[in-house]
Amino acid sequence: MTVLRKLARPLLASMFVSGGYDAVRDPARLVPAAEPVTDPVSARVSPRTSLLPEDPEHLVRLNGAVQLGAGVLLALGCAPRLASAALAATLIPTTLAAHRYWTVEDPQERAAQRIHFFKNASMLGGLLIAAADTHGKPSLAYRTRHAAGHASDAVTHQAHAAADRVGDVAGSAVGSVTDAVEAARKRLP
Repeated sequence: MTVLRKLARPLLASMFVSGGYDAVRDPARLVPAAEPVTDPVSARVSPRTSLLPEDPEHLVRLNGAVQLGAGVLLALGCAPRLASAALAATLIPTTLAAHRYWTVEDPQERAAQRIHFFKNASMLGGLLIAAADTHGKPSLAYRTRHAAGHASDAVTHQAHAAADRVGDVAGSAVGSVTDAVEAARKRLP
């Protein structure tokens, strides 16, 4: 399975590295197709926060930079779950901007854009699987619950052992007091 991951990750990442590089290098070429998505995003998000640029060209460049960086990380197997999640997040606006087949009049171009749209939808599914892939190891949530269960069992065991020791000490103390009372009784007239 490790060999499969080492082969599949670069293949899945290749489109994002290539497309991300092109978007970073020449975002102006992609702006006309991106504006139907970037304009509503800018109108809704940018007035509330300064985290995203309002300019469509900068949004295209930012999306491309994330695709390039996350694509390289995924291809190298560095933080593959995070990289896959980042790529999935960038693929949605990219697909909605570049492959709006429902707006195309020409039947042949519409068919081509539909193919690209569903290709990207398929890639989104692959990215979601990659984002959830734990390499055959239990998830972080499972490991946390499992460790908490072990810790709880250990605390319970220690509490029982301490209670047993307290019981032993108390029993010894009661025995000593009883012996002392008995000895004192024998000495009294």
